[in-house]
Amino acid sequence: MSFASPAWLFALALAPLLLLAYAASRRNAKRYAVRFTAVPALRLAAGTVPAWRRHLPAALALAALAALVFALAKPQKTVAVPIERASVMLVTDHSRSMLATDVQPNRLAAAQRAARTFLDQLPEPVRVGVVAFSDGPDAVQAPSTDHSDARRIVDAQVADGATATGDALQVAIDALRRDRQNGKRPPSAIVLLSDGKTTVGPDPVEIARTAGRLHIRIYTVALGTRDATVPNPNPFGSPLSVAPDPETLKRISDVSGGRAFTAEDDTQLSSIYKTLGSQLGTREQKKEVTASFAIGGLILLLGAAAASMRWAGRLP
Repeated sequence: MSFASPAWLFALALAPLLLLAYAASRRNAKRYAVRFTAVPALRLAAGTVPAWRRHLPAALALAALAALVFALAKPQKTVAVPIERASVMLVTDHSRSMLATDVQPNRLAAAQRAARTFLDQLPEPVRVGVVAFSDGPDAVQAPSTDHSDARRIVDAQVADGATATGDALQVAIDALRRDRQNGKRPPSAIVLLSDGKTTVGPDPVEIARTAGRLHIRIYTVALGTRDATVPNPNPFGSPLSVAPDPETLKRISDVSGGRAFTAEDDTQLSSIYKTLGSQLGTREQKKEVTASFAIGGLILLLGAAAASMRWAGRLP
């Protein structure tokens, strides 16, 4: 929690002084109390008040003071609100290595399921596009508020071919550069999922530097485990290793100002995509909660007054 007018919080320093004044007043009241010889009879007539009740009005008044001081300081809490203007490109790898079954039921199916989770998290106003790639970008959807267009491309992917991450990122960046809302480019981001090293095309890290200069953050997800393999197209060859390349993906995210993730199973992958969908679809906004503290302070003051009237005249 933060405060718009934090200087008022110095008033809380009065609380210890008020406690000392209250304690002194209680001592003085006992010192000058009128002696009464028939105390047992008086106790029976007036009733006995527990010690905590005698101090309740003062405690409530002190709490009310603290609440009102907080209200004057204008407390604020941070809340997530849907983004009205934003564009996101999903860049998904469907190279042959996505046939690996180290992520159940296989990498591609898990990636498709996670992408749908991501799309479900995004508010409708967020524009979403897709680049699906293997040897090169082979399916492209420009950013659109119709998220069903992105779902169709995600669901239509078939695992085959090499990995051209750099080319796919360049296509995604170009799509975001062309995207305009009211003549201006909205805040933009790229979510890149890949499960292997770049084998063809330009260096994706250099392409990511361009994204960084354009203030387009790239969030990368490295999918799979290091010991995973897929069958060799050559029936007489050994299985092919398809370990992910988290090091390169982290460099891509770092130079663009994004963040890197690693997923070794479908649960992790879905959780990452759900988190990204929530983060990229909302923004943090401070909301003033002064009224809550003011109302709380008034209720405490009323409670203090009621308690004082109820027990002020009772003997200890």
